[in-house]
Amino acid sequence: MKFHDLVQYFERLEKTTKRLEMFDILAEMFRKADADEVDKIIYLSQGQLLPSFRGVEIGMSEKLLIRALSGAAGREVGKVAAVYKESGDLGLTAYKLLADRGTGPSVQTVYEGLFQLSRLTGEGSVDKKVALLCEQLSDVSREEAKYLSRFVAGRLRLGVGDATVLEALALAKINREFRVELERAYNICSDLGLVARTLFREGEEGIRGMAIRVGYPIRMALCERLSTAEEIVEKIGRCAVEVKYDGFRCQVHKDGDRIDIFSRNLERTTPMFPEIVEATRRQFKAQAAIFEGEAVAYNEATGELFPFQITIQRKRKHGVEEMARDFPLKFYAFDLLFANGDDWTPRGYRERRAELGRLLKKDTVMEFSQAIETEDPKELQRFFTSAVERGLEGMVAKRLDAPYSAGARNFNWIKLKRSYKGELSDTLDLVVAGYFAGKGHRAQFGIGTVLGAVYDPDSDTFKTVSKVGSGFTEEELVRLKEMLDAVSVPHPPARVESLMIPDVWVDPKYVLTVTADEITRSPSHTAGKIGDEPGYALRFPRTVGFIRPDKRPEDATTVKEIIELFEMQKRVKLK
Repeated sequence: MKFHDLVQYFERLEKTTKRLEMFDILAEMFRKADADEVDKIIYLSQGQLLPSFRGVEIGMSEKLLIRALSGAAGREVGKVAAVYKESGDLGLTAYKLLADRGTGPSVQTVYEGLFQLSRLTGEGSVDKKVALLCEQLSDVSREEAKYLSRFVAGRLRLGVGDATVLEALALAKINREFRVELERAYNICSDLGLVARTLFREGEEGIRGMAIRVGYPIRMALCERLSTAEEIVEKIGRCAVEVKYDGFRCQVHKDGDRIDIFSRNLERTTPMFPEIVEATRRQFKAQAAIFEGEAVAYNEATGELFPFQITIQRKRKHGVEEMARDFPLKFYAFDLLFANGDDWTPRGYRERRAELGRLLKKDTVMEFSQAIETEDPKELQRFFTSAVERGLEGMVAKRLDAPYSAGARNFNWIKLKRSYKGELSDTLDLVVAGYFAGKGHRAQFGIGTVLGAVYDPDSDTFKTVSKVGSGFTEEELVRLKEMLDAVSVPHPPARVESLMIPDVWVDPKYVLTVTADEITRSPSHTAGKIGDEPGYALRFPRTVGFIRPDKRPEDATTVKEIIELFEMQKRVKLK
């Protein structure tokens, strides 16, 4: 496929705010692609060169891109900067300044050029990157340069969600029902490009034959929630009950001495946790393995576990050794997914935990998560109360014979974080879809409240549930506006359904944790709204901490969870 043809699809995707139309555009695009380029087309459409867990970045600032545009257009840097200041879009800047003198490169050629940019490091690499990008920009049309510039600047954002890609792939090559098989394959490798390439080259059997492989993160299993110990036992009977730690969920991959650690949002976090790397080499007996646990910062003098706001300080690229000294980690392992060539995910939880215990040697850093087995609601409640009294989040109950459900949220795992007393005492994770300019004292910050949304996996969209303004410090408001302005878009994102119109729309990328007094019905929001029936909203919401970098937008609270929490409130109030 020619890059110009791909850009035509990008133009159509950018103009639509309708998911079904986006789905049709993607399916048409995939039918025109071949097996050698489909993975690259998917990566490019999602604004990346490889899946996020590969950690590949082009590493060019706006200033460097302006220099490259200056060279390609034969204009002074100041002139390019002036046009950019007026347009606010480096893509439009490229379109205005460049001439149509390209030779029509293929998608493969453009992708390889961008990948080469990402590999340039060391002395002199900055000038080499500028020269290489200048050459690429000189070899494409104005339309192509627009999207090439946006890609390099990290501002492509076509709103192409994973679930939409999977459905479009299924329809383009097999049928819509085959999405289930594609989703299974994606859940165990987290690489849409690999799934598409396998589908195109090996067909249905190739997809069904895809298996877990060390180094490719498995999309993590998620919890449903219930409000009481009695409901949990009634739902799943005798179960394992684990402490719910308030830290970083980590998936550890071991292949001999090579250790990789992935966060719940599939980011490679290996360099941030050197003690977990060393503990895995020292304590885990399998030659090749994938297992999960929670990393929590703790006080070495008292053994006290710190809250998430302390642990999150360990997430950094620089000063890792100093932070490891100041805030050492405990790693509580709780599940085994793969060991020495055997896929453990289809086996029951009790069997997986027993094998994990056999493979894990207790030490100062890594140990088993605390757990009991019970079918007694009173014993479960005592365990929960004890965890909360120790400052932990609560507990997770796990069905003993349940397989590991990669990427799924179901009642195999049930969390109990707090009791419900007529108000919403639990926290929710909301995706920021936009923001409103500040008023009064907050006018000086340019941001007053954000528009929060929850995720609807059935439609792969985000539906609004609240405006949130309380809980931010002044410093956080400044940081938040900078972060949101960097992902702002000129129109409602295709995956956001909203009746409210914020002052600034943003790409649904960042997740905030909030609490509120209760959930109410509201005609102003789209979460749970059907026809003329009102949606759901949060009453008196306020943030807890800041942006959650360990969570993807799709990890946010779902519409279904909002409705379930609303029903829990009603039951409690009737008692």
